[in-house]
Amino acid sequence: MILDWKQYEEKAKQAVAEGVVLLKNEKDVLPLEKKSRVSVFGRMQNNYYKSGTGSGGMVNVDKVWGVMDALEQEDIILNDRLKESYLAFEQKVPFNKGMGFGNEPWSQPEMPIEEADVKAAADESEVAIVILGRTAGEEQDFTDTPGAYRLSELEVELLRKVRCHFSKMILLLNVTAPLDMSEIHSISPDAVMMIWAGGEIGGLGTADVLMGRISPSGHLSDTILHSLADASAHGYFGDLKENRYAEDIYVGYRYYETFCKEKVLYPFGYGLSYTTFEIKTGEAVFERKEVDGKDTVEVKVEVKNTGNRSGKEVVQLYVSVPQGKLGQPSLALAAFAKTKELAPGESEWITLTGCSYYFASYDDLGVTGYPHAYVHEAGDYRFFAGNNVRDVAEVGRYTLEQTELVQQLSVQMAPVKGFKRIRPKLAEDGSYQIAWEEVPAGENVDDQKAREDQPDCKPYTGDRGIKLWEVRDKKASMEDFLAQLSEEDLAAIVRAEGMGSPRVTPGTAAAFGGVSDRLVAYGIPAACCSDGPSGMRLDCGARAFSLPSGTLLACTWNTKLNQELYAFLSLEMYKNHVDVLLGPGINIHRYPLNGRNFEYFSEDPYLTGCMASAQIKGLQAAGNTGTIKHFCANNQEKCRQSVDSIVSERALRQIYLKGFEIAVRGGADSVMTTYGPVNGIWTNSRHDLNTEILRREWGFTGIVMTDWWADIGDLEHGVSKNDFARMVRAGNDFYAVCPEAGVNSTGDNLQEELAGGSLGRGQLVRCAANICGFLMHTNAMTRLLKEDEKMELVNYTATKKEIDPSDVSYVKISDGTCLDLTGQNTDRGSEYVFGIDVMEKGFYRMSFTGSSELSERSQINVALFIQNIPIANFSFHGTGGEDMTLDTKLLLNTKYETVRIYFAGGGLTAKQIKFTLIKPAEEITEEEIAAFYHSFSSEDS
Repeated sequence: MILDWKQYEEKAKQAVAEGVVLLKNEKDVLPLEKKSRVSVFGRMQNNYYKSGTGSGGMVNVDKVWGVMDALEQEDIILNDRLKESYLAFEQKVPFNKGMGFGNEPWSQPEMPIEEADVKAAADESEVAIVILGRTAGEEQDFTDTPGAYRLSELEVELLRKVRCHFSKMILLLNVTAPLDMSEIHSISPDAVMMIWAGGEIGGLGTADVLMGRISPSGHLSDTILHSLADASAHGYFGDLKENRYAEDIYVGYRYYETFCKEKVLYPFGYGLSYTTFEIKTGEAVFERKEVDGKDTVEVKVEVKNTGNRSGKEVVQLYVSVPQGKLGQPSLALAAFAKTKELAPGESEWITLTGCSYYFASYDDLGVTGYPHAYVHEAGDYRFFAGNNVRDVAEVGRYTLEQTELVQQLSVQMAPVKGFKRIRPKLAEDGSYQIAWEEVPAGENVDDQKAREDQPDCKPYTGDRGIKLWEVRDKKASMEDFLAQLSEEDLAAIVRAEGMGSPRVTPGTAAAFGGVSDRLVAYGIPAACCSDGPSGMRLDCGARAFSLPSGTLLACTWNTKLNQELYAFLSLEMYKNHVDVLLGPGINIHRYPLNGRNFEYFSEDPYLTGCMASAQIKGLQAAGNTGTIKHFCANNQEKCRQSVDSIVSERALRQIYLKGFEIAVRGGADSVMTTYGPVNGIWTNSRHDLNTEILRREWGFTGIVMTDWWADIGDLEHGVSKNDFARMVRAGNDFYAVCPEAGVNSTGDNLQEELAGGSLGRGQLVRCAANICGFLMHTNAMTRLLKEDEKMELVNYTATKKEIDPSDVSYVKISDGTCLDLTGQNTDRGSEYVFGIDVMEKGFYRMSFTGSSELSERSQINVALFIQNIPIANFSFHGTGGEDMTLDTKLLLNTKYETVRIYFAGGGLTAKQIKFTLIKPAEEITEEEIAAFYHSFSSEDS
């Protein structure tokens, strides 16, 4: 097996170039001409956002290629004086990375700039490039405030001054999600490009487009509005207790194209090129036929490059279904395809195939005569092709004389609280206005159904010598194998261990499966999960490749490219003994302020499902896989562990579950539930979600895991983190994560409820069968049996400080533990990494002792990271050779963690680290824990 790092980089660079979206290009200011004199404005020229924050972006890289890094390699003349002024500002106002988890600010202070300096730059340069940036991430949402969703005062001032003095102005938005564009629209740069967050190679891919080596072919995966107040979910997002999804199925363009086209600045699917294309819709070939037993429509359309540059075009097929009795959006995406690179004058015939199942409507009212079923209502089905939702032409239609039953289902996940949702009402002028209807509500009987769902299993036999690989090789049955497992074994296997379990690659998210010596003795391997989706999070400090964000990759509209890129990631996972990536994230972009939108793909479920399927297939190329998350309706970060999403059955099935369904039917075999509740029940506790819909309706045979340290339960009876019995009954296979999975380290109720009869052995065996059935075909199994292949890494340049995860050793930590650092390399840029096995949990004082022969005014900074999260800085200075001890307070409340000490300056002689227990875990209150974590964010504010 070979991983060619150079090819990996080139594939990522291609993805960036195909994913950036050119929104505007007046006067053809792009691409840049060679020898152009260019002034680059904006402090983000020195701080490219490679991704958002939190678990989805914590990838250790050697170098991030920003836009300025890339432009410095091009045949253009950069304004060095302006560049130096931004570097000087960087020294005065350093980039704020934040302290702790999720505390990085969404933007950085812009450099104030005088009018005279902008005029001087304009006298020296003919083109101005302004780079503005935003990040986002877990646990916080954007706010509709300056410096977050809106531009800051200094950013607006910068744009106005540059516009005033430059006849050619280019704006690059290094953002994780669309911003408020009202000021930008008013100031009117000549060119505007969404360059998103492109991973470690992002600047290079962007430069390929800026210089014209590649013509932009990215198209928006979301609608960009004139005003946030016009967003489809505006008014139904941001509540800290519950959010009622009153917009129902009218999410994103489904809302705007139906009710308010004039509110749109850039429509869904929009994107410019340096060339022009003709989509010959008038000559399209339309056919309705059955393919593999499925009713489909097939449209063949010719695309011709009518410009003078090579480029690719995206062709999109939309369907308009009859309004009928249910009410429908004006258009919905049914299929899409991207052309090959077409030379000027070259044409290509594109085939678009749409499956009618995916534009069927779910009737949760019973008004069609088919309650709780997918139907096609009677009437005309019209199909439109184009390169965005607004610029389309009809290419075919068919008529149903009567309503057809597509699939009869049953009530699942119905809201228990009634509320009103919107639907279209035909006005006299032929337009659609918003009307309201009651959403049918049901009863909370989910746990009752789960308790009654008692699968049969063979009685306990004890160890009969059957190993899991014998089941894989069809020498024994899974039933006989699982009959050997005791109740203690079955309890252990539904617990994942982490974070930082020593059973798998150090610094990763979890080990699952063989989490006890007894389970391993049965031939059950411990599989390794790593956070994602934009690359592997290796908290031991090991280097990994940082991929572009999910939103950028969706904007490529290129499933083949996504699959190829993630096949490289699969090889990298194989090299690092990582079996399961915790991604892709496939929740819907319901509202622009969701902090985690960067991990997700789109406001459209069909595009989302197709992109997810492509990435999963890529991850499976080297025998690994990905985990589609967060299942489901995870559309707000603020209070994500408790805010209730109140959603109709129809919206769930047609919007919020549809992407998951497409991915599952496309081969996804690992699912993660959300932190919070949907319709009153936490998703890891929903039998209707994890068993009825996922397994029985969709035929899923893989594994389902919780999100990390999630609550379990419902609003009626309350929640806890140890009601594993309810989780198991629901069909959520394992809890992520426990400090020690081989023993009951979290005080779960499995044994108690087994003894009491409210949990059956068969329900535990069902989860164990899912887990073992998955593990049999993983690289974890081949490693256990020493059947794995050798990985050859080529065209890769290692760095001096590179960390090999296999070199990380674990130290037992308790009161008074000392680590001798004598002889440790403390040169500038060096690192010391070790794992900790916490024997006594609680608050600790970590005392770092060192000395330096440097002068007292010399500053030597040492940064402390735990699980790759910045925790503290030790600011040493010259001591004349005397010992100096600095302290910091730590909360060590998990069994295993990975510690990384980074020596930012040279000249320190490290002596020792001592851990002193201040307060044991059992004496610590929730308020003290909250105050400890709050101290990080308050330090940054």
